[in-house]
Amino acid sequence: MNRRIFLRGLGGACVAAPFLSSILDRTVQAQPATPPKRLIVMYTHYGCITTRFFPKKSHGPLTAADLESTTLKHLAPYVDKLLMPRGIRAMNEWTATMARGQGNDRHTQVNGSYFTCHPVTPNSDDPFSFAQETKFNAMPTGPSLDHVIARQLSPQGTPLLLSTAGQRDNPQSAISYSAAETLFRGLNASQAFSSLTGLFDTGEPTSPDTYAAMRGKSVLDLVKDDLQTLERFDMSRADKQKLAAWKELVHATGTVVASPNCTTALATALGATRENVDLMSTTPAFDDALTRPISDGLDGADLYSNLAVLAAACNANPVIFLKYPGNYLFRGLGLTQESASLSGRLDNAGMQGTCVPGVIDMLLKIDDYYARKFAHLVEQLNRIDEGDGTLLDNCAAVWFQDVSDGCARNLNNLPIVQVGSAGGYFKTGWAVNVEDGSPDLTAGNSEITCVDGGPNEVDGISQATGTDPSLANAPINKYFCSLMNALGIKAGPDGFPAPGGSEPVTHFGMYDRTEDFIGGGTNPPTIHDPGEFTALRASS
Repeated sequence: MNRRIFLRGLGGACVAAPFLSSILDRTVQAQPATPPKRLIVMYTHYGCITTRFFPKKSHGPLTAADLESTTLKHLAPYVDKLLMPRGIRAMNEWTATMARGQGNDRHTQVNGSYFTCHPVTPNSDDPFSFAQETKFNAMPTGPSLDHVIARQLSPQGTPLLLSTAGQRDNPQSAISYSAAETLFRGLNASQAFSSLTGLFDTGEPTSPDTYAAMRGKSVLDLVKDDLQTLERFDMSRADKQKLAAWKELVHATGTVVASPNCTTALATALGATRENVDLMSTTPAFDDALTRPISDGLDGADLYSNLAVLAAACNANPVIFLKYPGNYLFRGLGLTQESASLSGRLDNAGMQGTCVPGVIDMLLKIDDYYARKFAHLVEQLNRIDEGDGTLLDNCAAVWFQDVSDGCARNLNNLPIVQVGSAGGYFKTGWAVNVEDGSPDLTAGNSEITCVDGGPNEVDGISQATGTDPSLANAPINKYFCSLMNALGIKAGPDGFPAPGGSEPVTHFGMYDRTEDFIGGGTNPPTIHDPGEFTALRASS
């Protein structure tokens, strides 16, 4: 909670303390600390081969056998903690005919709008324009989900954004915005390591003083001015006793509980050491950074994941985003063509042409790599005991992909995977088709071309490799509302997230229909389908 919330909330409560006649009758007892909830996001570019990604069952309980023939087979050991929200569409899809979004760029507007649900500016109505400002430099008109959540939960009101491979994002690939048209830069491994390793003494848990300093001042410090003003009032002895009792109550309930897991021993076990970070920082080539082995069983991407796990275990920040780079050449996987062109099935950045021989197998190799990286993240979270379960149980660890199929660049039928119930908020062990509950939602058409014996010409403009645009269109805004409510984010009377609010979150972003993005904000701000996805709740 940030300073403004405490000043408005507990500060006001302190002012009202003399009138709380029952305050002296309350017994101040330290309650067992409830493990905090965290959101850990892994974000990758260029979608996937959807026909191999999705289990056949789109709604119902999942088993390890359901995952065995899919890209997600590496998550089979955690199927009981897995949730697959199906039938979801992200916002602001690029189309050649301007049918469903802005005409800026099929990367710029999609990534900029993904976690903001705002259009990008300046707007373009020419889908094939190469104007610098609209194609390469346009940015969204509102803040992204990570910052909206962090304003209520994170130290200094900012999320932890880790840029794997140390790549600095530009508006074509960036996803994190602290405000309208304000791109937020992520940390590389060295910066993240330095911010975390000051939290603990060698071999010892974080001290409460150190932890409180990292999280912000104590509650009483935050309301100190209010209290001093109140104590100067001319009041009766009984009122003074009530105020003293209230201060003791605030002190007891506002004490920061340090995590016993936050030790150098954990950091070492995770490989989050200065030696490994330095090895990551001295990688000779950018396109080796992710896949280059650093130590036994640990590559560059795993090191970033383990830094995220350490941050979560220390509760250094409850909002952690792991951003994988766009347009990456996976030399460590034996590939010689960068991922952006391969996603379009070509050997160049065009949208039409002849398939690269064996391109589906190349893309499946990339998909498999990402799935293994997400499984590694999940495994490390699940190894750390916390409360009555594990750290993973108190998280929502979510793998988002910018699009569904990388050639069609369609935003409906998104491949989203969540592991962890966020402290019991979410249903797990299920695929949940949030659009209509049908168990046989299509897996898309990723292999309609470029396969042995199939058509050898690819047309990214037609979007044939995607999913019929009439299907799987439940707005991603509602899933974001689910995540925020799970974390305890509050909204104002209008349902939008607001520091100091007291209502559940029901609204997020500017639009929740991708067609409304046409024109770049000329349509009135409208959320047509407010609320969260109740079908994802554990109690549903």
